[in-house]
Amino acid sequence: MSKKESFVKGTLILAGAALLARVLGLFQRVPLEHILGDIGNAAYSQANAAYFMLLTIATAGIPSTLSKMVSERHALERPGEARRIYHAALIFSLIAGAVMFGLLYIMAPAYAKATGVPESAVAMRALSPALLFFPVIAIIRGYLQGRNIMIAGGMSQIIEQIVRVGSGIALAFILFNMGYAGEKIAAGATFGAVLGGIAALVVMFSYNYKVRQKDLKENQLQAPFEKNTLSMPRIYAEIFKLSIPIVLTAMAVPAVNFIDNSILKPLLSGQIGSKEATYILGILGNRAQMIAGIPPILAIALSQSLVPIISAAFARGDKEHLHRQVTLAMRVAVLTGMPIILALCAAAYSVNGLLFSTRDGSSIIALLTFATIFQITMMTSNSILLGINKASLSMVHVAIGIATKLVASYILSQFWGIYGIIIATGLCFFVITILNVRAMKKIVPFSIMGNRWIGFILTSIVLSGVGYGLNQAGIQMVSILPDRVAFFLTCCIVGVVVVALYPVMLVLLRVVRKDELGSFPAPLRKVLSPLMRLQRTKTVGRS
Repeated sequence: MSKKESFVKGTLILAGAALLARVLGLFQRVPLEHILGDIGNAAYSQANAAYFMLLTIATAGIPSTLSKMVSERHALERPGEARRIYHAALIFSLIAGAVMFGLLYIMAPAYAKATGVPESAVAMRALSPALLFFPVIAIIRGYLQGRNIMIAGGMSQIIEQIVRVGSGIALAFILFNMGYAGEKIAAGATFGAVLGGIAALVVMFSYNYKVRQKDLKENQLQAPFEKNTLSMPRIYAEIFKLSIPIVLTAMAVPAVNFIDNSILKPLLSGQIGSKEATYILGILGNRAQMIAGIPPILAIALSQSLVPIISAAFARGDKEHLHRQVTLAMRVAVLTGMPIILALCAAAYSVNGLLFSTRDGSSIIALLTFATIFQITMMTSNSILLGINKASLSMVHVAIGIATKLVASYILSQFWGIYGIIIATGLCFFVITILNVRAMKKIVPFSIMGNRWIGFILTSIVLSGVGYGLNQAGIQMVSILPDRVAFFLTCCIVGVVVVALYPVMLVLLRVVRKDELGSFPAPLRKVLSPLMRLQRTKTVGRS
């Protein structure tokens, strides 16, 4: 029981840190969007897309692998091996970070020119030093998670975000008031990530020092016999065997964002003109992608809390339990992601008007946010395949999805412009999900919703209509209230009504049933348990 409680606590810490990081990121993007201008917004978006793509490659999936390997070694009472593996991972992170830093700094002008936004080169170069710090941070975080010290990763993420946001906004406004152009302001904003990285590294070093001191007291570092049994080549072979499929799978979302930021202007300039394409690129990167990043946080955290249980059931060969947990993980992911998606899509115009400088691009925000339901199912099914030792399959599926994204973007953009590119993103995630689910069903037959799809779809349609109607009524308040006050009230009304009605309709339409409630994660049980009276009343009425 203590291990389960510790795991749940760790999951909540990481989910809370991720949610706070997203909120702080939104807090940064909003004022920046107002002062950067079209070129500055496009430059900021491109710099971040390129950076996150290279950061994913630099870490090479090693933090997750390291966490697993360290945990196993300590369980086998071989702490010396764990430390040696950790040191090998640190060496790799230093080299990989230096290589990626050099690559981004040197190639920034050529890449910026190729994507049609040459001004973004200065922002990329300002951001590039962060690649020297974050691979090391990720490795220390992975090691400490392997030691079951989740608070270190959560605290470093929070401190990093606070410093990044605060310094980025401060630098941007200083440069803005000094009269610099948008691309220089964007460079100041991105440099905040470098300062945030330094702060996070200090936090991780402090936690690492405490763990090392504890190990010294317990004589866990004195294991000379292990040095001869685990050579560096053997360590790297073991690490990369596990980490390469993980990193290629993890690249799905960064790769899609990188593709969009790279191809959007070349594809759309001929249709709508270079200036308008630059403006749309800023909307996609600094508004839509940020808003669309909100729904997956809770859904993925809740579903991934079930993955270790799935892994254990698979290892035991307990197919009945595996079937229940795989079904539950996918169902929880879909059910918990959808209400936030519905609320944000319905109120996209009000959200856009509340947060950003113009109301343009509301439909872009709505469509990309809707596509995140497939991102949620993709990421959850990827985690399940990892839990049942099929990471190589998810790697192949992600490659197919990315190829689909590229081809579909080029084709659909000819007909629907930016909307075609966004539809291609949703298609990418959908294809990966379908391939993952098909592979999972070969191992353990399961159904995500079964005969409940009709009730779920009906719930989504009804609440979309209710939310959109409330949004259309709410925005009429701009005639009697200041615009942002009207938009804020409308967002609150739509969010509260849609999120409150969602579980009620799920229970009434028997998408969620009383007999399965005990298997749900605790946060969902607390929400759904009081509503089960509605289902019991309905059942009695029928009889």
